[in-house]
Order: sequence, then C-alpha cells, then structure tokens
Amino acid sequence: MMEIEDQINKIWEDRSLLNTDESHVAIRNVIELLDKGEVRVAEPSNDGWSVNQWVKKAVVLYFPIQQMETFEVGPFEFHDKIPLKRGYSGLGVRIVPHAIARYGAFLEKGVIMMPSYVNIGAWVGSGSMVDTWATVGSCAQIGRNVHLSGGVGIGGVLEPLQASPTIIEDNCFIGSRCIVVEGVRVEAESVLGANVVLTQSTRIIDVTGDEPVTHRGVVPARSVVIPGTYTKKFPAGDYQVACALIIGKRKESTDKKVSLNEVLRDYNVAV
Repeated sequence: MMEIEDQINKIWEDRSLLNTDESHVAIRNVIELLDKGEVRVAEPSNDGWSVNQWVKKAVVLYFPIQQMETFEVGPFEFHDKIPLKRGYSGLGVRIVPHAIARYGAFLEKGVIMMPSYVNIGAWVGSGSMVDTWATVGSCAQIGRNVHLSGGVGIGGVLEPLQASPTIIEDNCFIGSRCIVVEGVRVEAESVLGANVVLTQSTRIIDVTGDEPVTHRGVVPARSVVIPGTYTKKFPAGDYQVACALIIGKRKESTDKKVSLNEVLRDYNVAV
C-alpha cells in the first residue's frame, strides 16, 4: 500500500505522468480498492478521524484518465466517465429502483438504498439506510446503523484537497431534509431533527445548561439537535440567522431503536 501511495503522490506532483499506462493502472487500482472497501478516504483513529489525502488524490486523478461513454441500464441511458457500481447481490446490499451508486463507492453488507444516490469515494456502513432522494456526496463517510431520512443531503468533497470529508458516525439518525456539508462531523448516536443545516460556519449551540455553549463543525456524541435562529446585527438592522440547537442528549442504550423512540417522545423532535 505504501508503494501505491508513493506512486499516486508522484503522479499528483507531475501530471505529465498521467500519459503513462503505469499511472493509469495505479489510479484504477486505488479506485478498485475504494469500491471494495479495502481503502477509505477517511477512517477512525485514536485521535478521532484521519484523512488519507493520497486516496482523495487518486479519485481526482481518475476523472482525467476516464473517457466519456454511453451505457444503458434497461430503458435508461447514461453518458458519463464513471461506471455504476455492480454486483449488489454478492455484496448483500438491497438496492431499490431508482437507487444509484457510482463505482468507487463502498456499501457494506446490509446497507439499504431507497431511490437515492451515493457518489464515488463514499463509504456507507452495515445496517445503514439511505432513504428516498437522499444523497451521499463524494468521499463522505457514513457509519453503521445510520438512517439518512428522505431528502437528506450529505455533502461531498474532492477539492480543495486538504478539506476533510463530511462524516456521520455510527448509530446516528439524520432527519428529513437535513443538510450536512463542508466536512462537518456528526458524532455517534446523535439525532438531527428535520431541516437542520450544518456547515463549518453554522453555530451549533448547546442550550441544555445554564449558559449556551457553541460548537462549530462538530456535533458532540448523542446530541439531539433541532433547527434554531439567533439575532445578528447588520448595518441594515437586526435579523435572525439560522443555527442548530442542542436541546438534549440521547440516552445510552444497547437497543438503539428503543433509545431513538425515547428521544422522539421526550424531546418532541420532528424527523
């Protein structure tokens, strides 16, 4: 693996190497490893998460060496550089029409995709559901037993290269029409109520104590989050700006479904 990493880094620094067959083989090998889940763009580490920048480089380099082609799936026609993922039966993945995953995305055994979309470089863990019209962007990391409700948008990231991918950790519930982008990390067992929007600049305000505590870019583990607003002064006057409010904590439980039901009842969260 170190040899492949070194080769990708050399190609990244010297794009003239893209003209060689050896480089094409190296890049395509990395995309195949991504597709099989043998490498990841980002993975859990002792310090939280580590990003494998060389893998992101390989994804970016894959596009210029691919040719546009037309391919048909039943009555549908596509014209693109990246083929569709295949072999779902062997993977143990349920794919409902019109769900689409691109080659180079990894779906662990037990994933369910309703009519939805998963882009290249993404990783989706076992037991997770990508619900109707939800989208998982390039290189996003979705943990195990996650529910992405209808219309959820999980942002992708390829460039700038140093940008971290969006990460949804294990056992999270992301309510309908939520948007999580720009490398925001939602830590394990959190619940986002419907219509929560999270970017790197979004204030995530914990209002459960005597004084508010503001986070940015990270939703702490087991948080229950709803949309909110705060007042901001502008030259033209005071206006309400969107934020996210942490209104409680999801109880630790070995039965995550029971725990989720308790959250929805206790905090009256719309999902």
